[in-house]
Amino acid sequence: MSQTLRDRLTDPRPTISFEFMPPKTAADEERLWTTIRALEPLDPSFVSVTYGAGGSTRDHTIGVTEQIARETSLLPVAHLTAVDHSVTELSAIVARLADAGVTDLLALRGDPPGDVGGEWVKHPEGVEYASDLVELIVRGGDQSVGVAAFPYKHPRSESVESDTRWFVEKCHAGADYAITQMVFDAEDYLRLRDRVAAAGCDTPIIAGLMPVTTWGTVARSEQLSGAPFPPHLLSQYDAARDDPAALRALGITHAVELAQRLLDEGAPGLHFITMNFAKATREVLGQVSVPA
Repeated sequence: MSQTLRDRLTDPRPTISFEFMPPKTAADEERLWTTIRALEPLDPSFVSVTYGAGGSTRDHTIGVTEQIARETSLLPVAHLTAVDHSVTELSAIVARLADAGVTDLLALRGDPPGDVGGEWVKHPEGVEYASDLVELIVRGGDQSVGVAAFPYKHPRSESVESDTRWFVEKCHAGADYAITQMVFDAEDYLRLRDRVAAAGCDTPIIAGLMPVTTWGTVARSEQLSGAPFPPHLLSQYDAARDDPAALRALGITHAVELAQRLLDEGAPGLHFITMNFAKATREVLGQVSVPA
């Protein structure tokens, strides 16, 4: 049987991985595959392909994931959300991916289509929680299953404590690992790891990162991470807001320092959100010392 991410996480070396978005246009597809080919020589532990709100990119996500499995040396992880899908549809997607040799899934409840802050409405024949989706995947075969974690807490969670309980429940449902939403401050990641461990859960938590090379990332930080942009960094980025080159250089430097701190603190992996561009990720990894 092909190796899964579950297997790769038994290696004491931290994982290095990349996240891609499915293309919507021919130009998007060309850029995606240029990026994949540029990052493939770095020999990542795995790559993931995102899933649009409400299943809007379902076919593209599945198709790209299958193509990566078929045509590259990379281990692909397919994102799967519960939004607007019945249990029958979800089971069919899991089976199709398994038939294509895709052995890893990231199980997400997902955001409501159209308005990520809108009311969550369960499909009448679907699942209510991400933990239910994990159980569905585990029952269906031998794929390894990951879940999302928030460095601070999910925006819909009432408190950090309740968010921790929901996360641990997903792990107990059968998750093999977790990948965080974007980490901007190492302390947020470390507090998450410590409180999950204190709850008796030892599921590996891979840190999600993206070099902040534009002001737009700062503006969207709460949506991306579940927490406001770290105040001690905000003033630095604000000072460079009108100088794109300076802001980009600051973002690369901060990403290098953040990645190195996380590795030095024992994070089991770093997952780079690429937005289908390779340059910034390659720059950061070129300056980070990854334990052998």
